[in-house]
Amino acid sequence: MAKTARPAKATLAAVALQAGVSTPTVSKVVNGREDVAPETRARILTALEQAGYQSPVQRRSVARTSTVIEVVVDVLTSAYTTEVLDGILQFAAAEDVEVLVSVAGPSTPTVHTAERRAQRMVDEGRAGMIVVTSAFSEAQMHAFRRRRIPVVVIDPLNPPPADVVSVGATNWAGGKAATEHLLELGHRRIAYIGGIERAECNQARLHGYMAALAAHGISVDPQYIISGGRFRRDSGVSGMKALLGLKKPPTAIFAGSDSIALGVLSEAAHCGLKVPGDISLVGFDGTIQGEECVPALTSVAQPLEEMGRAALRSLLRQARGEVLDSHRVELATHVIVRESTAAPAD
Repeated sequence: MAKTARPAKATLAAVALQAGVSTPTVSKVVNGREDVAPETRARILTALEQAGYQSPVQRRSVARTSTVIEVVVDVLTSAYTTEVLDGILQFAAAEDVEVLVSVAGPSTPTVHTAERRAQRMVDEGRAGMIVVTSAFSEAQMHAFRRRRIPVVVIDPLNPPPADVVSVGATNWAGGKAATEHLLELGHRRIAYIGGIERAECNQARLHGYMAALAAHGISVDPQYIISGGRFRRDSGVSGMKALLGLKKPPTAIFAGSDSIALGVLSEAAHCGLKVPGDISLVGFDGTIQGEECVPALTSVAQPLEEMGRAALRSLLRQARGEVLDSHRVELATHVIVRESTAAPAD
């Protein structure tokens, strides 16, 4: 009886022949090297896909039965990140998904180029990546798109392309609601201390703040708007110092995150000011650290755990080849009134 011929195993040499390049050039692309012309790289990637080539690492990963995804965060120490990760991990446990977490903040050194990182995702059999409050460069997006690796971003620092799923909250509405709460208490000199100026969520919260003031006929004082730091405690400390140096300091502050608000609280205590007796304060996030600080922080609550679940849900649907109805998931915010806001003393 005649034996059925097995299909020829795809090799780098065969791919090189098909693409019209040398085997070392194909090897460079497989290993994520940057020193290959874009047109040549595209031709090689097409040939690799057509040949069904798998690297040794990729072939070893085929036996893995569970789905593996990667989550990239800018920092692991913030309450915001912790609560988002909780949502991702809860949903992952229910779906039998393994989660790998890595840190890629601005001060974190990395040896991975965009191409190498994307190829590593393919080689190790990861289904996709969730990026939390980090910038995802155009080069990274192209590298992932060419390999059909799904990406979901949560509160991205830069606007994602239209075909990339983003998850966030109603930041504009939340900023407006926070400012309206202070206006209803009688405050008129209200400042905003934000985080990274170019971040989409920062811009939306700032514009919500400005819209609330405009609706009450109050002109925006540029001295009362401080951005450019990060969504961290030290931004609140430096922002509070700048505001207290003004001839007419604000009677209330809307902080762009709970971490910023904690910095404001710290600096207020250092200067002998009482919150809310001398100055009212509203945060943004609704994290446990805002609930447990003294005084307990009035804050715009984001559904952080649900944002994590929604991101993983969208990522898994893409990995299964499903077509999504929308590439923007926006969840509602609401103001939680606690102890850090009151009517102005004057």
